Amino acid sequence: MGKQQRQRQIKEILQNSSVKNQHELMQLLLEAGTDVAQATLSRDCSELGIIRSRTTTGYRLIFPEDNPGQMIKGLVEMEIQSIEANETTIVVKTLPGRAHGVGSFIDHLKNPKILGTIAGDDTVLIIPASVSDIRSILKYIQSNLLKT
Repeated sequence: MGKQQRQRQIKEILQNSSVKNQHELMQLLLEAGTDVAQATLSRDCSELGIIRSRTTTGYRLIFPEDNPGQMIKGLVEMEIQSIEANETTIVVKTLPGRAHGVGSFIDHLKNPKILGTIAGDDTVLIIPASVSDIRSILKYIQSNLLKT
């Protein structure tokens, strides 16, 4: 089997199955009639841009373009230490040096109730469109940024 055909088969398997790692992918390829060396499979995965990403059900091999938001969300949720609010603002505490990335992710959510963010080193200030939206923004941020 040629490289293009093998890579097409890899894509089909990943689109139709939840595959946890390259060893499992190699087994599925073997079951489908394709015997491939680990080094070759590793090169194929690299060329195809396949990554191992954490999901709500564990780790899984994915194409970054399949769900880039989910992949980034997994990174962002590991960087957040706490989320707190008062009557006018929401403050997100992050690991040192990670506030800019978290603030950028929040901005890219494009929630109309959020005017924008200001990020320091380890703190993100979320500016609401209206102070009456604080509670709903807080719930939205918690459900979109924190592990459940």
